[in-house]
Amino acid sequence: MALSEPQASRRAISLPSQSSSLPSSSPSAWFYLLRLKSGILYPGSTTNLSRRWQEHLSGIACRTTRLDPPVSLAYSEPHPTFSAARRREAQVKRWTRAKKEALAAGNAAVLHFLARRRGGR
Repeated sequence: MALSEPQASRRAISLPSQSSSLPSSSPSAWFYLLRLKSGILYPGSTTNLSRRWQEHLSGIACRTTRLDPPVSLAYSEPHPTFSAARRREAQVKRWTRAKKEALAAGNAAVLHFLARRRGGR
């Protein structure tokens, strides 16, 4: 899937415990990458980014973020439907760490290079 579908928000957002810094939740759904305390990038999707961030912070969202708390929202991308956001999440979950890091950094050139490298092309 091309990086331009849908138009991505390519900036890292360091979030305090309050959700005031989050992008507006006006789109129907969001795909996001959280940077966890261990440095891992955790992909997810939601219909309410602010609420989901608070759930991850409080440890009720999932076992992963309860054991390894998030430190920032590294990347987010609006989607017209929740199923579109879930498809994007499933796609990114299969990516290597290097590709996830390139996406979080907004580095399309590195992302393109890593995509072409697969299979020895």
